[in-house]
Amino acid sequence: YLAFYGGFVLLNAFAADMMDWTPVAGLNVAILYGFFLILFALVLSFVYGALCRNPSADQQAETSK
Repeated sequence: YLAFYGGFVLLNAFAADMMDWTPVAGLNVAILYGFFLILFALVLSFVYGALCRNPSADQQAETSK
């Protein structure tokens, strides 16, 4: 995520005119990149949550019911 966010910041700092380009449906690169960053953060949070689950705790909860 840091690499993607760093790319966003560097693009704004050194190629700000590229952020005005509208490649899709009248939305500029700044908006598209920003939405991508938000969606990517959500995906990463779900992946992190899935990786950090304790399957033995889930099995214990099911057997105690």
